[in-house]
Amino acid sequence: MEHPVMLLVWILEKLGLGHFAHAYPHLVYIWFFAVILIIIGYLATRRLSVVPGNLQLLFELVVDNMYKFQESVMGKRGMVFFPMCCTMIILVFFCNFNGLIPGSFAPTSNLNTTLAYAVMIVFLTHFMGFKIHGVSYVKHFMGPSPILAPLMFVVEIVSHAARVVSLSFRLFGNVLGEDLVIAVLLMLAGQYFLPLPMMFLGLFTGFLQAYIITLLAMVYIGEALGDDEAEDF
Repeated sequence: MEHPVMLLVWILEKLGLGHFAHAYPHLVYIWFFAVILIIIGYLATRRLSVVPGNLQLLFELVVDNMYKFQESVMGKRGMVFFPMCCTMIILVFFCNFNGLIPGSFAPTSNLNTTLAYAVMIVFLTHFMGFKIHGVSYVKHFMGPSPILAPLMFVVEIVSHAARVVSLSFRLFGNVLGEDLVIAVLLMLAGQYFLPLPMMFLGLFTGFLQAYIITLLAMVYIGEALGDDEAEDF
């Protein structure tokens, strides 16, 4: 949802970019977060030390746990996608969290953002499937029985197309719904700090939604890659 005043949009208005900012606030904020994360990553890694500072220690903790988690889901073969998945979970969490800040905007509460994530994940899944297995990848859509192959092919195509809808609407609906509830609570009883419990819950659900979309990306791509014993790509 959009707050009555969005700080970045207001700043871009003063710079003469108000039309673009009002039309595409989700792009403005997701680009902003991307730049912020690049800067933070640079600051955390520019002076790597055996005795890490607080920022380096935080990044090492996040990256190490994420690496172990992804390896348990995708196996060693899928670790080539670690930079993408690690970036995804961090960026989506920051985008979700931003909706809790007055005067800001959660890019993931816009369907265009979540749809872009969903299309990227599903496209990459099948791209890697065909790249590794070739035309034989189509057999994944045929089912176990040759007799039922035509029916199973249609069912599988619909199922995989539904992944785009499921991925995009799950993230979009949860983030938008959460922002709407907090906005209503602010209007009804903001002076009594009634929205605070919902905001704390929003931190948890924001991470949970980032975790879910990243986990599903790992599972889908991992299925297309096959087992670790297969030929490398």
